[in-house]
Amino acid sequence: MHAIADTKSLVADGVIDAGQARVIEARARETMVAMAINAILCFGIVAATAGLIFWLANAVSVAVFGALALAGGLLVLAKGGEMYRMFGNAAALIGAGMLIGGGVFELIDKYEESAGWVMLFAGVLVAVAGAVALWRGAWTTQFVTGAIFLMGVALHLGGCALLLIQYEVTGLPVAVTYFYASVLIAGAGMLTDVRLITALAIAPFAQMLDTGTAYFHAAYVFYSPEPTLTILQMGVMVLLLIWAKNVWPERWARHARVLSVLGFIVASLCALVGSLWGDVVGETMWGPGRYSGPDQTWEEFEAQREAFREGTLVISHHVYSVVWAVVLAVVIYVAAVRANRGIFNAAMTFAGIHAYTQLFESFGDEPLAYVVGGLAAIPLAWGMWRLNGWMTARQD
Repeated sequence: MHAIADTKSLVADGVIDAGQARVIEARARETMVAMAINAILCFGIVAATAGLIFWLANAVSVAVFGALALAGGLLVLAKGGEMYRMFGNAAALIGAGMLIGGGVFELIDKYEESAGWVMLFAGVLVAVAGAVALWRGAWTTQFVTGAIFLMGVALHLGGCALLLIQYEVTGLPVAVTYFYASVLIAGAGMLTDVRLITALAIAPFAQMLDTGTAYFHAAYVFYSPEPTLTILQMGVMVLLLIWAKNVWPERWARHARVLSVLGFIVASLCALVGSLWGDVVGETMWGPGRYSGPDQTWEEFEAQREAFREGTLVISHHVYSVVWAVVLAVVIYVAAVRANRGIFNAAMTFAGIHAYTQLFESFGDEPLAYVVGGLAAIPLAWGMWRLNGWMTARQD
């Protein structure tokens, strides 16, 4: 279990001595500094790689420069010693990125019809080679082999996406592809032990039901056409991951923790959508959709929507607002009891967002709603306090 501790208070209470406190603080500082250095290094590698590809803008030049950078980086890693290892890692990855990225741009530009298939299978070859080298500790540093493995995964998934676009695939195959991508990305993050990569798996997983984001000028938008179904989807995933983190070794459990928190965040965002708009369950999945067809009049479309709504579950935004508040209260308590800090912090944050939003959207002119909600919260808090005391006594 990871816990946040006030070392000064622990020393004052006699739980640990001053020397142990210094060790804890030093380790925490080293971890944060290492994260900062790696973040800056990775940003520099990605930016330099993309910039060189677009700046050179010539297949031969990109290939030659990339090969030289890769060879030079590997040479530095083999002969340069620990002092220059960071430069070797950067040069090798810039070179590998230029070779793979430049090849992708050349394929799409000159051989568009076959580019998707080439990327799909080439990505498999690169990913397998990188995974074998990473697992065996062969060729060079794990930083380089792990990054090349991730490049192969990205190349493979890019090929999948390009094929979906080229063949104008819609419906269930798209959802299956998104699920495949989420599993592959999560597996890649766990294999390389990079939780940032694991976290990215939430994006294609959410897009299985068209949940996603959009950007307009000075505005980022979250949308979920099926909030109820997405909440159920994320809920199943979160429960499975919470179970997994309790039985897996720490090497894998930390990835389950990250993904479970992100799943809860997406579910909470969907609940926010439901509390504002309500939900007609299945309207965009097996119903008439949100927009009329090209050969359909508005009156026909409206009649179809009304007929569908009469036979499906319709949840009003008022019901969503109340149910979500209750669920958040339960989640906050359970997460606190189980010391699940990630979900606890997320639930507390969304509780504040929910209260602020509903103040202006639904119950701003209904003071009695706040009276009822506030008076109900007091015995709820008392009951949680008594339940926690009973559980603590049983553990002792």
